[in-house]
Amino acid sequence: MKITRRMERWSPLVVLATALLLWQLIVSVFSIPEYIFPSPWQIAQDFVAFKGPLLAAAWKTFWVTLLGFALSIFVGVLLGFVIGSSRLAYTALYPLMVAFNAIPKAAVVPILVVWFGIGLGPGILTAFLISFFPITVNIATGLATLEPELEDVLRVLGARRWDVLVKVGLPRSMPYFYGSLKIAITLAFVGTVLAEMTAGDSGIGYLMQTAGSQQRMPLAFAGLVTIGAMAMAMYELFSWVEKRTTAWAHRGSQAD
Repeated sequence: MKITRRMERWSPLVVLATALLLWQLIVSVFSIPEYIFPSPWQIAQDFVAFKGPLLAAAWKTFWVTLLGFALSIFVGVLLGFVIGSSRLAYTALYPLMVAFNAIPKAAVVPILVVWFGIGLGPGILTAFLISFFPITVNIATGLATLEPELEDVLRVLGARRWDVLVKVGLPRSMPYFYGSLKIAITLAFVGTVLAEMTAGDSGIGYLMQTAGSQQRMPLAFAGLVTIGAMAMAMYELFSWVEKRTTAWAHRGSQAD
């Protein structure tokens, strides 16, 4: 049992190391130029050489993403509560939200630039627009799927509709909520980088756009690695918080 758990912990690193070795081998064997497809070693060299600009750009992208993500949590939870607690609201609003979510956010960025100019505004709003939908849907699903039998019992015991939603519905929705956060934070980074590449003057997206135009592919890939590392770190953070605040929903992990 302990061996199995140890293998589970180390398996992501083993897979990553294997993928990097294969990547390095393919580039070396076929002599692929770095301006087409750089090797992991070339990416690491550029990361060290440009660590100052990369870290500065990463910090800018990180806090812009968090601002948009915080806004998406506030709006997503509020909308999810409204939609999940009312059948009328669910019927009226849910199809409109699905239609809005289907709009490519790359098409929205130029409009945001006209409204808010080049800079922080488009990045924050794009991160928000691309990440609030999963939060809304999961909160609404957690509330809307509350068992009718349980609600009937609580109403017989004297609970009001508001009591049922707040004291039973919201706690029941917490696993859905944390699941949506892990999805939404990765989407928020996508939104921020998209805005930075289209209408930014700083950040990882802007750095990658500049590196790509100069055919500095190792630096552009280093930007990609940085974005992936930040998104993965935030994902693991929410997973850690989830396991410690909703242990009752993860019975299989309580023995860890």
